[in-house]
Parts: sequence; C-alpha cells; structure tokens
Amino acid sequence: MTHELDAIGLLCPLPVLKARKRMQALNIGDVLIVRTDDPAAVIDMPHYCHEAGHALVDQSEDGAVMIWTLRKA
Repeated sequence: MTHELDAIGLLCPLPVLKARKRMQALNIGDVLIVRTDDPAAVIDMPHYCHEAGHALVDQSEDGAVMIWTLRKA
C-alpha cells in the first residue's frame, strides 16, 4: 500500500519526525512518499532510513520539491 506525506514548508527536524510517525503506523512493505522542500532533508532522510532500517527506494526532484520514496522494513 502507498501512503503520502506532504512536509513542504516544514524545516528540520520536522519532515523526518513526521515521516517517522507515519512509518510507525504502516505495515511492513508499505511505501511512504514524502515531499519536502527543506534543504537539510538531503542529509536527514537517507540518515533516517539507514538508522531505522527502512529502504530509501527513490529520491527525485520536482523543481524545489524533493520527493522521497521509503519502504517500511
């Protein structure tokens, strides 16, 4: 199942904190697509996935918005 989180306009550490909270409610294998515009997310999101054991499936950009695709481990 795929879920989405709009974290545009939120600054560090809020995008990761909100992503972590959403991921806790998901089932293993579910996907969370997170949209951010905080420049710190380039460091924070991969670090969060690595530390939590989740897979960072994809990272792309749409203008100033970064789109992160995370799969719950």
